[in-house]
Amino acid sequence: MKNIVILVSGSGTNLQRIIDTIDNGEIQNAKISLVVADRECYGLERAKNHHIENILIPRGKNFSSELANVIPKDTDLIVLAGFLSILKPEFCENWTGKMINIHPALLPKFGGKGMWGMNVHHAVIEAKETESGATVHFVTPGIDEGEAILQKSFEVTAEDTAETIAEKVHHIEYEIFPKAINKVLNNVPI
Repeated sequence: MKNIVILVSGSGTNLQRIIDTIDNGEIQNAKISLVVADRECYGLERAKNHHIENILIPRGKNFSSELANVIPKDTDLIVLAGFLSILKPEFCENWTGKMINIHPALLPKFGGKGMWGMNVHHAVIEAKETESGATVHFVTPGIDEGEAILQKSFEVTAEDTAETIAEKVHHIEYEIFPKAINKVLNNVPI
């Protein structure tokens, strides 16, 4: 069994999707050994509801070192699922190739500092983009700069708003996140 640690900051809908796809076998040979949140959030409740060990480490200058101290040594993959804190470069380098994130845009566009949640979707509208989507990528010290593992797009229409784009992106995240996790964990083609 491969061990996954999931980092969350919000409601944990992608965490729930990962739990469900482990249960249904879409993500194979895996279990979530720990959920870590950087703030009080419903993601912690989801973990508790599924009897998954969980911990709150409040954001602060020592967050990355505190996180490093709680991650089990036998962790195979760290998954950032709606996680909003910036991790220190040393932490990222220690987990090179074993830490992934999902981003609500087609990286390298609309990535980097401040590009999260609705900020991304408003930027897509303002830039008059004709497509948007989501990207699962490896985490590196540079924000949203890691190699893409899986990306999927959709057409942005004249009727789309930031809210409708957010909804479409969320559906794509649900589709591609489990596939990317399974690929990285089990070296399974997509």
